[in-house]
Amino acid sequence: VSNHGMEASMMDSVFTASREFFQLPLEEKKKCSNLIDGKHFQVEGYGNDQVRTQDQRLDWSDRLHLRVEPEGGRNLDHWPTHPKSFRDDLHEYALKCKGIRDDILRAMPKILKLDADCLVNQFNSNAPTFARFNHFPPCPRPDLVLGIKPHADFPALTVLLMDNDVAGLQYLRDGTWYNVPAACDHTLLINIGLTMEIMTNGIFTGPMHRVVTNADKERISVAMFYGVDPEQEIGPMAHLLSEEQPAQYRKMKAKDLLVLHHEHYAGGRGPRIADTLKI
Repeated sequence: VSNHGMEASMMDSVFTASREFFQLPLEEKKKCSNLIDGKHFQVEGYGNDQVRTQDQRLDWSDRLHLRVEPEGGRNLDHWPTHPKSFRDDLHEYALKCKGIRDDILRAMPKILKLDADCLVNQFNSNAPTFARFNHFPPCPRPDLVLGIKPHADFPALTVLLMDNDVAGLQYLRDGTWYNVPAACDHTLLINIGLTMEIMTNGIFTGPMHRVVTNADKERISVAMFYGVDPEQEIGPMAHLLSEEQPAQYRKMKAKDLLVLHHEHYAGGRGPRIADTLKI
C-alpha cells in the first residue's frame, strides 16, 4: 500500500527505535523477557517461540511481541524504556496503522458488493492488536536455516513495515517461493490471515509465507496483527452464503482457533491449518 497517509518520518522513527532496541545488550533486552521467572513462557515480551518438543525447528530471529490494543490491556512491563522514544513511537504508529486497517477493511467489501462497514463491524472494543518487532541477524548457513518457517498468519489482517535495504520475505504460489523486494518509498505490505479467510468463506485466502536468512546482513521488520475478540465466534459471514455458495469452514471461537493454530505451527503438522477446518 502506498499513499496511505502515514508520515515517512514516523515510519523511520519506528524502524530506528526497533533497530536500537535489538542493538541493546542482552541483559537489557531480557528486562522485557517473555519468560516469567526465566522458565514460564508467555506470548508477550522479548524472546523466541516456546519450545514444545525436542525436534522442534526454531526460527533464526529475535523478536519483541507486545499487546497494543485494547489500550487498557497493555502490559507496559514488556514495553522497552530504551530507546526513550520507543513507547511514544509505537503508540503513535499504532494509531496511524489502525486508520489504514479500517480503510482496507472498508475497501474489501466493495469488491464483494457488500456494505462497506460489514468487515469493520467485526472488530469490537475487545479486538486485540499485537505489534511484533522482528530482528533477523546474519546467518552463517542461510541454505539450511530460515528466519521464520513457512506459515499463514492467524489474525484477520497484518500491516507490515519492511526493511528498506534487505529483502527476505517470500510467498508460496503454485509450489514456488517468490521473493518480495525490499520496501521502497515507505510502502506497507498488507497480509490476509486465517480469520479473514474464514469470515469471507475463502474468497480472500491467507497466503503461505516465510523469511529466508542472509549471510551478511541483518534484517528488521515490524508487523501489526489485527485480530477479533477472542470470545467471538468466527465463521463465514451470512451475506456471502447461498445454496450455490454454502459455508466452506466450520465455526469456532477465536480463542479456540488460536490454540489450534499455535499447536499446528509449533508441531510442524503442515503449513495451512485453514485446510483442516473446511467442511
